[in-house]
Amino acid sequence: MNEAAPALKPRIHSLDQFRGYTVAGMFLVNFLGGFQNAPFLCKHHLTFCSYADTIMPHFFFAVGFAFRLSFGRRLNIDGTVKAYAHVVKRLLGLALVAFVVYTVGRQTDPWTWENFSGGGYWDVLHVASKQIWFQTLLHIAATSLWILPVIRASFRWRLAYMIGSALLHVVLSHVFYFDWIHTAPDAIDGGPLGFLTWTMPTMIGTFACDAVLVESGRPRLVKMMFWAIVMMGLGYGFSSGTRWYDVPADRVDALSEQRTAKSPIIPEGDGFARWQDAIANGKWSEVLAEPPFVPPPHSQSGSDGADESQKYRKWNYWMMGQCVGSISYLTFSSGLSLAVYVFFYVLSDMMGVRIGIFRTLGTNALIGYILHGLVDRAVTSFMPPDSPTTYMYTGFVVYFWITWLFLRNLEKHDIYVKL
Repeated sequence: MNEAAPALKPRIHSLDQFRGYTVAGMFLVNFLGGFQNAPFLCKHHLTFCSYADTIMPHFFFAVGFAFRLSFGRRLNIDGTVKAYAHVVKRLLGLALVAFVVYTVGRQTDPWTWENFSGGGYWDVLHVASKQIWFQTLLHIAATSLWILPVIRASFRWRLAYMIGSALLHVVLSHVFYFDWIHTAPDAIDGGPLGFLTWTMPTMIGTFACDAVLVESGRPRLVKMMFWAIVMMGLGYGFSSGTRWYDVPADRVDALSEQRTAKSPIIPEGDGFARWQDAIANGKWSEVLAEPPFVPPPHSQSGSDGADESQKYRKWNYWMMGQCVGSISYLTFSSGLSLAVYVFFYVLSDMMGVRIGIFRTLGTNALIGYILHGLVDRAVTSFMPPDSPTTYMYTGFVVYFWITWLFLRNLEKHDIYVKL
């Protein structure tokens, strides 16, 4: 079942460049996303995959790549018991950092011991578990712990584990999880069970590590690009299941108050029948979903259509939504992450083109993640959400420069923060 660790080779610059691009993308979408005039693709949406939604899967891809590489090396140096103990301790430390970074707000009003001890702590835990704690850092810790039993396994075992995790997510979503996620307060980033599908980009990262660090011959870039395209196409195919939940034109007003579908995973009623009929008659425009980065049907009265999208299509599991962590979203995003990594491998490891900003951000990603939120709050203190576009972008440049300046200074002094 176990495979040997990838052979030790010179530093993989493409991983730093890919990770640096991901951090830069995170800076962009996290800062601009809070402004009314930001491009709609730089905001997170519940109903389709925007540019902002592609960033988080990139982090997991990079984590899987580095995890497969570093754990194999540590195993050879420290032995099995020490290596596993070190990883568990490191991941629990990352989880602790997440609990500190993602500060829990006060849920009872007024903030008194009587209100808190009388049940207010349950309100705090409820909101924290759905909207605060389970963001990128804690998801990385949970997902890494989840795949730890198979991180040394062969390609087939890891592939089976990835597929099994995704199927388990579908089953649990059908049983209770989809409804729970959309019960107020709505969860974000897949919620506490999100690790089941965040396993997908993480495991694809381990496959990329193996493909790049082959013992003989050149990296299997053509194969990687082929499977990247297959995964993106497969994710789009999964997302077409969302068409089962289109609302007939004559029922839009009658069902306007209903947000989620009654059976969001396995369709009921005439939706599936209409979909089958469209296939039989070759009406592919009624079968295929909108491509990634294109919003679903919505009222033109909204700024981006997100608020009223449920009028025309009830929310369901097959949407490419980061909120749910659906398999359509993460299958597509995993393929996109693989394709973007291949681009950086060709650019930096084969052609020798390395972008300094990406190097600085990529080699100190953890401290960059922590710092960017602090700098964001400092800069946006002078920027209302309805700031003019020019002022918004000027603020972004200032925010990006300050954050980069901190990281560049750490790089000059060879200070790197890792867990």
